[in-house]
Amino acid sequence: MLLASLSALGPFAIDTYLPSFPEIAETLQATPLQVQQTLSAYLFSFAVMTLWHGAISDRFGRRRVILVALALFGLASAGCTLATRIEHLWFWRAMQGVSAGAGIVISRAIVRDLYDGAAAQRLMAQITMMFALAPAIAPVIGGWLQTWFGWRAVFVFLTLSTAGLWLACRKLLPETLPPEKRQSLQPAYLGRTYWKVLTSPGFLLACAALSLNFAGFFVYVLSAPVFLMRHLGLPETAFLWLFGPAMGGLMSGAWLAGRLAGRVSPGRCIALGYAVMAGAALLNLTVNLTLPPGLPWSVAPLFVYTTGMSLAMPSLTLFALDPFPAQRGLAASCQTFFQSASNGVAAALVAPLLWGSTLTLALGMAGLMALGSLAALARQRFAAQTR
Repeated sequence: MLLASLSALGPFAIDTYLPSFPEIAETLQATPLQVQQTLSAYLFSFAVMTLWHGAISDRFGRRRVILVALALFGLASAGCTLATRIEHLWFWRAMQGVSAGAGIVISRAIVRDLYDGAAAQRLMAQITMMFALAPAIAPVIGGWLQTWFGWRAVFVFLTLSTAGLWLACRKLLPETLPPEKRQSLQPAYLGRTYWKVLTSPGFLLACAALSLNFAGFFVYVLSAPVFLMRHLGLPETAFLWLFGPAMGGLMSGAWLAGRLAGRVSPGRCIALGYAVMAGAALLNLTVNLTLPPGLPWSVAPLFVYTTGMSLAMPSLTLFALDPFPAQRGLAASCQTFFQSASNGVAAALVAPLLWGSTLTLALGMAGLMALGSLAALARQRFAAQTR
């Protein structure tokens, strides 16, 4: 539960304030695109700093880095509460991004500190299943806070919940990296290790598959205010129509991945996941070509897609980390950087190009999933050639 909460902090900070976009624009006298760039500021700073969270935790231990990062995230959330100009919100969202990635990076490293093989796949699936609740709950909480108190209450809530998580980690989180296994932060060593990880074809292909799969769904998250409020005509308290089915699919796929761990090979789990995602993308295109935007058919394919995505996710994640047993934190950092950078590109460039209609969003999902499947296939062939 604690690892899932740490992993969920970054996505939770993305989704909670989405229902507040219109009021933020009005209050801070900003355009919708300027408000959208608060997401880009968060995601790009998140991506850059995740390159370092793992390496720092490899040197100083997992627990200490988690506690410092949570404290900084809480301070940045308080800064967002006090913003009076859109530029202030850009800055404090970037500061949130700097610290938010520690949870997801270090929780993955902790799993690999403690477990191998099917046990690691099973725990990763359980974390994914619990972590999936956060993005489903976050916009619902944000929508009601927005309705009752206004957009600043969303960041007050993030400040208080982060303080609670910090206290829980201080009391309950053990140190999983003993001193004798800690790594150096010397520039020469880090340079060699980063080069080793970031030039590994198997690592890069597994990360590309994860990132593209996720982007096929994430464009809907980034476009949620437009998708739900403009195309479907729903109020700001109705974000559960998007996040409920999607996160239900994440939980279902993660549960299935955990059940199949040790019974079905990781490669077969990935293939099954892509078969489900392909079916969802085809269903989404068919719905958008034959029916007008509406409920529930416009959101039903997201349940199927995220089921397949989370079924493939634990095995692809472990495939990315397994070649680097002595530098798991650094490798987890590089993996998260890769995915976060792609999320930043999606927020800044891809989502604004696709959110014009529900059909363009469906085409984006299909295209990104197809590219992800090609990356996964290339990783499998590379692994077969290097055995």
